[in-house]
Amino acid sequence: MQSLIGTGVALVTPFKKDFSVDVEALKRIVKYQVENGIEYLVVLGTTAENATLDSHEKELVIQTVINANQGKLPLVLGVGGNNTAEVVAELQTRDLSKFTAILSVSPYYNKPTQEGIYQHFKAVAEASPIPVILYNVPGRTASNMAPSTVIRLANDFKNVVAIKEAAGDIVQAMELIKNKPKDFLVISGDDMIALPMVLAGGSGVISVIGEGFPRQFSEMIRLGLERKVDAAYQLHYQFSESIDLIFEQGNPAGIKEVFKTLGLSENTVRLPLVSADENLAKRIQDFTQKNK
Repeated sequence: MQSLIGTGVALVTPFKKDFSVDVEALKRIVKYQVENGIEYLVVLGTTAENATLDSHEKELVIQTVINANQGKLPLVLGVGGNNTAEVVAELQTRDLSKFTAILSVSPYYNKPTQEGIYQHFKAVAEASPIPVILYNVPGRTASNMAPSTVIRLANDFKNVVAIKEAAGDIVQAMELIKNKPKDFLVISGDDMIALPMVLAGGSGVISVIGEGFPRQFSEMIRLGLERKVDAAYQLHYQFSESIDLIFEQGNPAGIKEVFKTLGLSENTVRLPLVSADENLAKRIQDFTQKNK
């Protein structure tokens, strides 16, 4: 899956001050990614506040991104959940013809065993008409997908083509890279260790900070893939502070402050999330102004 090598970004869902979906802002954000070197777009991931969107809003977001993208970048759609039957039903009924792959999160809240995780993704792989990117994010799901489970799925199902690995554990990432099938992609889901993972043999990142600073962040990942280590790390250290800033009070409150500073969207988030406080917003604004 050459189209998934490099930098993908987990798109936000911009809201107006009345909390409705801001379609024009979403178009601007997509255009900003397309024009600044991002390799692919991820629609309706965690950063999109997917959990607070109703079915009509999800469809609006999907169609807006498809139309704004105009076929220029590959699209990945978030299709996941902790009700396996419901995920399978969505995969069997949704039109996925415009998407390169789905991104499917490991079941959250239920805390399944490794066998339960395997059986869940077995059902997902068998139902999906397009390639599947697994998504391991223990900080949100309350369970870690072990490397052995990932490798088992990668070996058993040809359409399981990648993992977004967001455990924040470079040792676990290296174990995946060492033992994976040849063409299976290990993609960082953690912005702070994206470059180290690439240099260890990873294939890139699905990023949050990358959508705020797409030109610089995507260039850093390309330099890493080209093994231009010193130049890549120069960019990494330039932006490491911003990664801490945007996650300090939760995602996507931080990245939405970046977009507000850039004039692309409001900073509105939906409850139970709240916007960054005045102190953090000022620090994000100052960093963005210096580095845009």
